[in-house]
Amino acid sequence: MSELRYDGRVAVVTGAGHGLGRQHALELAARGAKVVVNDLGGDRTGAGASAGPAQEVVEEIRKNGGEAVANPDNVATPEGAQAIVQTALDAFGKIDIVVNNAGILRDKSFKNMTVEEFDAVIAVHLRGSFLVSSAAWPHLRENSYGRIVNTSSPAGLFGNFGQANYATAKMGLVGFTKTLAHEGAKYNIKANAIAPVAWTRMTEDLLPADFADKLGVEQVTPLVAWLAHEDVPDSGEVYTVGGGRIARIFVAEGPGYGQKETLTVEAVRDNWAAVSANEPLTVFRNVGEQMGPLIQQLTS
Repeated sequence: MSELRYDGRVAVVTGAGHGLGRQHALELAARGAKVVVNDLGGDRTGAGASAGPAQEVVEEIRKNGGEAVANPDNVATPEGAQAIVQTALDAFGKIDIVVNNAGILRDKSFKNMTVEEFDAVIAVHLRGSFLVSSAAWPHLRENSYGRIVNTSSPAGLFGNFGQANYATAKMGLVGFTKTLAHEGAKYNIKANAIAPVAWTRMTEDLLPADFADKLGVEQVTPLVAWLAHEDVPDSGEVYTVGGGRIARIFVAEGPGYGQKETLTVEAVRDNWAAVSANEPLTVFRNVGEQMGPLIQQLTS
């Protein structure tokens, strides 16, 4: 099989100074992409800033024969997001790939979580992905080509104690990804999301130390690279990835219960088993399909 290449493609990878983002940037560059390495350079809570981490990754890429430029702007501000995309345009003339990877943690049990701690995490993960994608979107549409990879999380898909802010942002990215897939389809813009499990500075307090070697970032990046490639067939999907395992995660609907008469509380109670049944499952591709069973009931 031929090697997958990204020659002629320009990629922006946010949060690429460490961990997953760094590995994504290195892999894309090694396969021919020109890369904007974005990283604010703060700690994992978002505090501080330094141009050092992004520049170090750029120097590593250049040492290995690749092309890259650093960008230290903040994804969570409109001005920062625009500057990140402008860096790609100024350095390489276009943008083809956006990997939204930047993130911070402000873990706290819900009863102790402050508004600031909630907003700060939403701002980087969810708002930041929106802002950077929004800045790139006109250029992707104009060129009739784009690949967007968003970073969700199992914590968002299934919930996790002490991460109400993080989980909210990460589940929000699922809806964001699916909507971009619909709106980008006619312009050959594909958007997908990953829900990674990897040992990084973001997760070192959450994952068992014994798994550090088995959950390396190099086990996640191949999926990101595939989703960023021109040959990827799918859009609007979410995949969990880690430790050498990849699986599609999907939103599905059970058979449900319906009646022509107006529902009552008692009818809901008496048919709760049917309402809660999870077989057979149906995976809908859009809101129109999901409305199908209801429309059929209303018109039959």
